[in-house]
Amino acid sequence: MANIVYDNFYLSNEVEDQFDSHLDMMRFCTVDRTLEGTEGMKRLINVYTATDGTEKLSQGQGNSKSIEVGHTQREYVIQLAQNRFEWFDEEAMKDPMLVPVGMKHAGTDMFNTVNGDVFGEFEKATLTVPATAYNFEAFADAVALLELPENREDVEVFGWVNAKAKAALRKTLKDELKYVEAFARHGYIGTVCGVNLYDKRNAKDNEICIGTRAAVTAFTKKGTEVEVISKNTRSAEDANVRKNSAFSRKYYVVALTNETQAAKIVLGG
Repeated sequence: MANIVYDNFYLSNEVEDQFDSHLDMMRFCTVDRTLEGTEGMKRLINVYTATDGTEKLSQGQGNSKSIEVGHTQREYVIQLAQNRFEWFDEEAMKDPMLVPVGMKHAGTDMFNTVNGDVFGEFEKATLTVPATAYNFEAFADAVALLELPENREDVEVFGWVNAKAKAALRKTLKDELKYVEAFARHGYIGTVCGVNLYDKRNAKDNEICIGTRAAVTAFTKKGTEVEVISKNTRSAEDANVRKNSAFSRKYYVVALTNETQAAKIVLGG
C-alpha cells in the first residue's frame, strides 16, 4: 500500500474537531473562543464579586443596604498546550487509520490539559464555609453563598470529591445523599441540597469545591496549529528510518471570572 502524505490542514482539522467536540460538551465552565495572542502574553480579565444585601424586615421597614456588584482586573498569562505524535511510514502503510486516530487522541489529550486547569481555578474560590463534617448543613450554607438566579431550572450546581471524601459523605449524609437519574453519568455520586457531586481523583482531602459553570471561563484561540515533520522536512536521521512527527499546539487561558458562582466547604476551616 502506498504511503499517504498528510498535510497540515488535514491533521489540524482532526485535532481541532476533537478538541471542539469536547469543549461543546463542557458542563463545568463557560467557553470563550475569542482569545488572541501567543504564549507568554498577558491578558487582563475582569473578575466579578458581589456583596450581601438580603435582610429580614418587619412591617414598615426597608432595606438599609443594597447588593453591590464590582469587578477587579486580574492578569493572566496565555498558556501553550503542545503534544507530539510520531509514526513510521511503514505503520501508516499497514494501517491507514493510524494517523487519523492518533491525531484525534492528540485533540482529546490537549482538552484534558485545559480541563485540568478548570478544576484548578475552582479551587481559588474565596467564598468558604468552615465545617466539622460534610453534612447537609454545610452544603446548604455553601449554596446560600452563591449568587444564583431565582429560576434555577437551567443552572446546575456541582461539586467534586475524591475517594476519601466520598466515603465520608456517604457515612455522614446517608439517605440525604440522593441519586437523581437525570444526572446519571460517569463519575456521578449523588445529589445533596441541590448540589450534584462527581468523583474527582485528585480533589483535595479537606475541602469540596462547588459552583456553576458561570464561575470559570476557558478562553481559547480559534484553530489548532499543527506542524508536520515528514518527507523533505524531516531530519536526515528521521528520514533514514522513515519517521514522521506531528506537533499540535493550542493557546488558551482559564480564569475564575465570577467569584460569586464558586464556594468551598473546608473541614476545620
